[in-house]
Amino acid sequence: MSPSNPKTPLPTRAQHRLERQLPKWSELRPLMQFSSLDLDRRRARLNKAADLWDLRAIAQRRTPKVAFDYVDGAANQEISLDRTRQTFRDVEFTPGVLRDVSCVDLSTAIAGGTSALPFGIAPTGFTRMMHSGGEKAGVAAAHNKGIPFTLSTMGTSSIEEVAAAGPDGRRWFQLYLWKEREKSLALIERAAAAGYDTLLVTVDTAVAGARLRDVRNGMTIPPSLTLKTVLDASYRPEWWFNFLTTEPLKFATLSGHTGSIADLVTTMFDPTLTFDDLAWLRQAWKGRLFVKGIQSVDDARRVADCGVDGIVVSNHGGRQLDRAPVPLRLVPDIRSAVGSDLEIILDSGIMNGGDIVAALAAGADFTLIGRGYLYGLMAGGQEGVERAIDILRSEIQVVMQLLGVTAVSELTSDYLCLDREKPLLVSSLEHPTAFSR
Repeated sequence: MSPSNPKTPLPTRAQHRLERQLPKWSELRPLMQFSSLDLDRRRARLNKAADLWDLRAIAQRRTPKVAFDYVDGAANQEISLDRTRQTFRDVEFTPGVLRDVSCVDLSTAIAGGTSALPFGIAPTGFTRMMHSGGEKAGVAAAHNKGIPFTLSTMGTSSIEEVAAAGPDGRRWFQLYLWKEREKSLALIERAAAAGYDTLLVTVDTAVAGARLRDVRNGMTIPPSLTLKTVLDASYRPEWWFNFLTTEPLKFATLSGHTGSIADLVTTMFDPTLTFDDLAWLRQAWKGRLFVKGIQSVDDARRVADCGVDGIVVSNHGGRQLDRAPVPLRLVPDIRSAVGSDLEIILDSGIMNGGDIVAALAAGADFTLIGRGYLYGLMAGGQEGVERAIDILRSEIQVVMQLLGVTAVSELTSDYLCLDREKPLLVSSLEHPTAFSR
């Protein structure tokens, strides 16, 4: 019989009606779990941050635009940074199941020592502009969490001050080779005397990248207190109070320089730097030596031939060359080219523990975080940095457990699907990273 036949009986419609009753206090009381008010507002604010993006949002509210944009921005149209983060987002993991992952070891060996976690803090410049705690807050947080801290040549606390703030932690020093080699030599001698065990020489800054946010904001050293910047800082009282009541802001190792950041790089750093200079540095520095800013397989091979201990595959967080190579895509080929003896650190674009796991599975031995650390610093000083580290630790552990992995050394390409042929697209040409997650 056809379903449209009018003689076909219609099915009875089922209907369930809720049976209602008045709530009993004995049943309602266990549900009323009101949290007590945390009078430490900084701690309460930081504890609400579920990821680094939440810390970024807090940092943006609490930090003047000129300082926040210095951290958040990149070169030109910020395409390099957007591509780098998009590549991390496009990663697909291949999990293993039915493994005992009740205990996970997140520690690893790097640069002749150990780290409690497979990441350290990257070198950052102008750090006390973000928060008055600056590098001292960063190294103290790194010390407490058992990870390396890297001080930049363009740091706002001296080599000795940072050593005193984190006396028992691992400290690395990042070097820009100056045109006057004797000044570079004096810096690394100070670093060695203060107990820094590893030197990272940055080689991707022959000239300054075009950081347009800084240009538009009038970023200078020391900062120019225009009416605009004063008004911008006025409704961020904690930052303003700290700025006025602490030591004047300066580059601790570059005393006497004033002007724009681009002018600083152009006048102080050496665009004639070659592999011969790297050989000189290898002779001068007796500790572990890494070269930061490698962006091709060929350069990785040539640097390895210079006798360095490792390389940092990095596009400088997108802050130098726009449309630069994506570090995560480079790592597998570089690892194949240099073998297992040369240590590889990945830097740039990391905003999640899964990003770190992806880098390790791709062939990196270690990673560095820059913006993620600074978002925490701006959000809450040393406590904010520690919160950023704790967030990444938790994310790494969960990802490893869901992959069926119990140690960093077990992470291999078997757990990673990285489509290196996928086109690199940018969804927006005007500061795409400022609003995307």
